Order: sequence, then C-alpha cells, then structure tokens
Amino acid sequence: MRPVPLPIGPGQESAWDYPRPPRLERVEKPVEAFFAGERIVSTIGAYRVLETSHPPVYYLPPEDVRMDLFQPTSGGSFCEWKGAAEYLDLIVAEHVAERIAWRYPRPTETFAPIAGYLAFYAGPLDRATVGGESVTPQPGGFYGGWITPEIVGPFKGGPGSMGW
Repeated sequence: MRPVPLPIGPGQESAWDYPRPPRLERVEKPVEAFFAGERIVSTIGAYRVLETSHPPVYYLPPEDVRMDLFQPTSGGSFCEWKGAAEYLDLIVAEHVAERIAWRYPRPTETFAPIAGYLAFYAGPLDRATVGGESVTPQPGGFYGGWITPEIVGPFKGGPGSMGW
C-alpha cells in the first residue's frame, strides 16, 4: 500500500514525484564527502538518480574522488535499470568502511553517463553535503539515497516499506 506523501514546502520536491523507471540528471551543486577526517570527494560533476519513493542517489566522477583510498571488494549486485554493480571498500589509515561505495562499470544505455562513477552509502561517512546542505542516509541498510532538506518522503527503506 502506497503511503501518503508528505506536504511539499517552498523549494522542496517529493520523492513521490520521481519516476519509475528512474531518471538520471546532472547535479548543478557541489558535492563533498568526508571519512576519517579526509575529504574523499569534492565535485561539481555529479549525477543523481531519481526513483519513486527514494531520495536521490548521487554518482560522483572518479577523477574527483580520492580513488587511492578505495579497494575493489568481492561480490556485486544487479539493478534492473542500471545493470551489474561492483563494490569498493574505503580505507583511511586504520579506518575501514566495507562496501561503502559501488559503481556500474558497464551500465545500461540509459545510464551510460555514470559508467565508472561512484555512489556512497552516507551512513559510514563523517559527513556528506550537497550544495552545502548536510546529507542524512536513506533509512535501512540496503538503499543508498541521500536525504537533503529539499527532499520530502516518506522514503522507502524503513520498516514496513518493503511493498512500496
């Protein structure tokens, strides 16, 4: 059963107005992320994927990511829209965030612009920002959306949202 979307305020957008299948769009705002005291990404070249009931997932160009801090790890996943994903661990000194990032080396045609771009789970990060606004992780541990003040839900991922 679909939940009732929250009211939209000035300058906000609802995750319930996002399409299915998802849409890819360029981000015009700076995106930064920090882990273990290190800035791991700073970019103005991000994309976001918008899908009904989910906060946006941000995909960041590898040339703006501290790739020296990432190591590919075993396993992967498959998205019906984007294709096969591979995962990466983030290692800064003795701090390790396992499977914090993923990428699509050969995404479907619709998502070809994000080939090799990285997305991160926000929870393990010290901080992530979009346009200077702090990010809150999407509920649950499976999805990787980033919630900012201009996005309203409710969002898939929390208890009771499996059937949305």
